[in-house]
Amino acid sequence: MTVSWTPHRFTGGILALDTANTVVLRNDPQKSFDRFDDPAEIARFAEAASGFRAAELGGRRLWAPEPGGIKPTVISIREATDRLFRHAVSNGAVATSHLPDFLTACASGLSGSATEIGSPGQPFG
Repeated sequence: MTVSWTPHRFTGGILALDTANTVVLRNDPQKSFDRFDDPAEIARFAEAASGFRAAELGGRRLWAPEPGGIKPTVISIREATDRLFRHAVSNGAVATSHLPDFLTACASGLSGSATEIGSPGQPFG
């Protein structure tokens, strides 16, 4: 099923939450829907996010290589992000027990990347 990646899909406030929100009705197994079930949607999401989150991305475009190859990494980061933020919102604090999975998933996503982020006066992007 093709997803319509409209501005409404990018109202989470930051790209990480927009990504976590690609699972609709997450806590209702009868109605839940994963917009990334079709790996091609990951590339379409990246393209849409590059426009709708241009300011957050500093004008950089997200790139998604062949859809099937990146899906496990994207899903791992998405699920770790969801656990981290969902717990923080529910409990008013970040659970340090969620940080190792989150950091490992993010590190895996960056592995092999030669991208540099930052600019003069803003070395951390």
